[in-house]
Amino acid sequence: MKNFSLVILLVAIVMSFSSVFVVPEGQKAIVLLFSKVQKDDDDQAVVYGPGLHLKVPFFSQVRRIDARIQTLDGTPDRFVTSEKKDLIVDSFVKWRVNDFSAFYLRARGDKQYAETLLEQKVNNGLRTNFGTRTIREIVSGERSELMEEALVQASESARELGIEVLDVRVKQINLPQEVSSSIYQRMRAERTAVAKEHRSEGQEKAETIRASVDRRVTVMLADAERNSRSVRGQGDADAAAIYANAYNKDPEFFSFVRSLEAYKKTFKGKQDVMVLSPDSDFFQYMKGAKAQ
Repeated sequence: MKNFSLVILLVAIVMSFSSVFVVPEGQKAIVLLFSKVQKDDDDQAVVYGPGLHLKVPFFSQVRRIDARIQTLDGTPDRFVTSEKKDLIVDSFVKWRVNDFSAFYLRARGDKQYAETLLEQKVNNGLRTNFGTRTIREIVSGERSELMEEALVQASESARELGIEVLDVRVKQINLPQEVSSSIYQRMRAERTAVAKEHRSEGQEKAETIRASVDRRVTVMLADAERNSRSVRGQGDADAAAIYANAYNKDPEFFSFVRSLEAYKKTFKGKQDVMVLSPDSDFFQYMKGAKAQ
């Protein structure tokens, strides 16, 4: 009897533990009864929030699903524009589970599998939107409109997975490497041609400026030379006038001074030799008073 009571106690403990389950914070759970999702009277799946809950022991299975907002940062994919130009587009998606029964049945309750399906649906929507626009439209003015349309399409297609798409964003748009290299080389050639043209124009302007400056310098030098000659001529004329005026005032004294200057310059050198007649006029002021 004692052993039987012990067995009943153990069974009761096992039943208690198997009939209780805990849902952690940030998750929700659904219960499978005989492999079918447990539903309420309105034929809606019963979703359990965080906390302690009861279930039918042994015959029930609990599937916990993350209820937080998720970020799907997929790998960059190649899209074709309306101009048949390839673009490498990097995007991300914000999503969360809003129908836990559908998420379990359609996506197996597996986040990784759900993101694989969701990425395909989002990329299909982006591919459609990129295919109706040119590169200029995508880059310049219609990027926001493109993401809004992609969000609408992704939300509609992801609804069957029990997923609510909150946002679709395009992070980066690049050209393929081979196209980028070709465009870079073309742009480099164009910039080089423009640079050569600017340098040629600059050299032409520099030559024009140098020629203008040289011409002005030549004119200025010529004017300066002419003015200097005019000044020298005027100075010589003034000096001659002064000399003539002085000579007219006292010719004898002026002649005497000029003779002294001539004597000074003539006898300056010790090696100078002169052969002159003593009666030469050059010695008229050296003959004493008798000569006067």
